[in-house]
Amino acid sequence: MKKVLSIALVSTTALTALAATSQTAQAAVQLDSNHVQVEAGDTYKSIAANAGVTVAELEQANGREVGGFDLIFPGETVSLPGVTTTQTDTTTQESTTDATTQAAAEDTSYQAPAQEQTQATTQSAAQTQSTTATGTSQGTFKISFYDPAVLGSNMGYGGVAANLSVFPKGTTLKITLSDGTVLIRTVNDTGTFAYSNPNQLDVAMPNNQIPSYGVTTASVEVL
Repeated sequence: MKKVLSIALVSTTALTALAATSQTAQAAVQLDSNHVQVEAGDTYKSIAANAGVTVAELEQANGREVGGFDLIFPGETVSLPGVTTTQTDTTTQESTTDATTQAAAEDTSYQAPAQEQTQATTQSAAQTQSTTATGTSQGTFKISFYDPAVLGSNMGYGGVAANLSVFPKGTTLKITLSDGTVLIRTVNDTGTFAYSNPNQLDVAMPNNQIPSYGVTTASVEVL
């Protein structure tokens, strides 16, 4: 009789434990998609089974020793493996974004030489246009040369002395010499030769560049 009662008591205890285990497997409170709150009777095994992950994955997600003893308490928050993945993805995305931003900045800074090259090309084109521009023909003039620096003048070499009644100061002239050389000069002075001869121009030029023939003729246009 006592043996029967003992067997019955053991069976009752086993069924009670089985019922408790079945209930605690669902006991953890879901806080969000990646976290649960521990309730009385929960274990890492029951939480892992309920979340559809392995105990090892759950231990790794919470910084626990894989295969170690997992002691948890009611009210404690347990992270599901999805949290680790999300953090990794976020870090990777931030790294990718930073790399992309840096590359874009480097690409932008690299445009500077191209802009400088464009500017240089534009200036060169402007000079070419001035040289090839066609103005109003003034006929053929006698051309002589002088070096302003030798005369103690600081007017530079961009000017030409002319009879101011023919070409007022500030007039831009295109002077094509008999050998084909084209000079662009602006009237800024009048000299003895030019003043006495309306058909003569005295072109400013460094001594070492003045043609050996000294005096020549040229066709002159007003630009």
